[in-house]
Amino acid sequence: MRFLLFFFGCLSVSAFGQINKQLKHELDSMYVLDQRNRQWLTRMGNNQPLTDSLSLVYKTDRKKLAGVLWAEQIKTDTSNLARADAILKQYGYPGKTLVGTPTNEATFYIIQHAHTVDPYLPAVKKAAEEGELPFQQYALMLDRSLMYAQKPQVYGTQVACRKIRTSNQSRCFVWPIADYRTVNQRRKQAGIPLTVAENANRVNAAYDPSLTMDIARKTYILDL
Repeated sequence: MRFLLFFFGCLSVSAFGQINKQLKHELDSMYVLDQRNRQWLTRMGNNQPLTDSLSLVYKTDRKKLAGVLWAEQIKTDTSNLARADAILKQYGYPGKTLVGTPTNEATFYIIQHAHTVDPYLPAVKKAAEEGELPFQQYALMLDRSLMYAQKPQVYGTQVACRKIRTSNQSRCFVWPIADYRTVNQRRKQAGIPLTVAENANRVNAAYDPSLTMDIARKTYILDL
């Protein structure tokens, strides 16, 4: 991920002076912890050497490794979110003026993994509108908030994996989109490079542009 690769090499100066280096360093570290196990879990699939190495590090059977990594990630997410919440209360959203880029995206990724994003949405929206955070990050969080509320999303960024009512199988699909005919125009305006169809293909998710919430409820078990 380019964001992670360049994280430690980027240092920017705000229009009002030096950025808050202490806060930047803290957020950099929090972001690494936010992503580390998630990246390992993604890469483990067909990577036996990595799986074997991690099994040795965590002193666990390779069949139990994913569960161990997720258990650790849950603890990390809880502590990261508590600290991010405190930072937001103290500074507002820590954008590029305060912590530089790409550190200005760290808090977004941490709170995006919360069980509910609604408490943070106003701060993220304000930061995006003021240019302190890429607008596409607000689009992602808005769509996630709408999906959690079982409402149609605006930018088509969210994919859900749910059980099909008529079978025991699950399917990953693009969550229903409000006004799907103009969604790719909205995505472009928000700075999202791929179309909905292109992104669905990238993540191997089904995409039916005309899927409505009523059809989705009849087709899938939407409640988690």
